[in-house]
Amino acid sequence: MPGAWHRHRLMTLILASRPNAYAGSPLDRAGYRREDEGWIAERLADPESLFVPVWRARSLLAGLDRAEPQAVYLTGPAAAALRLAEGDDAPPPWAFLGLLGRRAVFAIEIGHLEDPQTLLPAALGSFVDLRAVGPVLAPGEASVLAHARGLMHWRTRQRFCGACGAACAPRSAGHTMQCPGCGAQHFPRTDPAVIMLVTHRGRALLGHSQRFPLARMYSTLAGFVEPGETLEEAVAREVAEESGIEVGCVHYHSSQPWPFPSSIMLGFYAEALTERITIDPTELTDARWFTREEIADPEGHDFRLPRADSIARRLIEDWMASA
Repeated sequence: MPGAWHRHRLMTLILASRPNAYAGSPLDRAGYRREDEGWIAERLADPESLFVPVWRARSLLAGLDRAEPQAVYLTGPAAAALRLAEGDDAPPPWAFLGLLGRRAVFAIEIGHLEDPQTLLPAALGSFVDLRAVGPVLAPGEASVLAHARGLMHWRTRQRFCGACGAACAPRSAGHTMQCPGCGAQHFPRTDPAVIMLVTHRGRALLGHSQRFPLARMYSTLAGFVEPGETLEEAVAREVAEESGIEVGCVHYHSSQPWPFPSSIMLGFYAEALTERITIDPTELTDARWFTREEIADPEGHDFRLPRADSIARRLIEDWMASA
């Protein structure tokens, strides 16, 4: 119920035990450099600059055969081969991500290439879905790759002005798309979504979504924030809509960049005021109350927990540890 969250007693505060996956970037975003076209041009030509390639939403990684994935940043001739693959008149989308120490770091979108591996040294690595390796990547590397993936997703989809339809031109080192027709400026889009673990008397509410790829996976409830809505109101509304449960106290846990393709997940705990579950079948196929004992042994109770790199998993783990 909107507004119900502040009418109940305070619940036990559960703090984040560690940073979420895709957080903790080592980059200085150096936003003040984005408008310095001369400096950006020098860094693009600098053989010491680093380039993070994104190919059809996939990232370049090495060490996959050893189960020790590492991000691959390109420099010098390898980077130039990709940047100029379509010729000087049609360079692929790119953007300045920031500084790693004194070295500039750029993202480059190369989805127009049928097989970018032919332009790179054979042993350099391969392009894979970041989510497949995110949990085992070094946190800083995962964050940089996620940053590049999210920004390049926006660049490839914001080619035309949403106001007048004219073709846009990149500005601010790839962080703005400028319409030459009506003058509108378009900026990278991040969609806020609340994700919450609802608890009641030592149990947690988990649901199976219509969208989950794994048939037995149960996870926390989640949904996008609507216009004119506080985060707490979004938590209460989404829980009520999806499960029929009314929640009282809501408190923040942590956030997680989730550029798959363009969200930020805002994690919360919510205390239930009611127990009876009435699912919305358009959103969920099932929802249940789980005890800590059941969650500690998901295989023994015929279900699976969410991905290890997700904030949903972190919310569950930190609640389990708080007992």
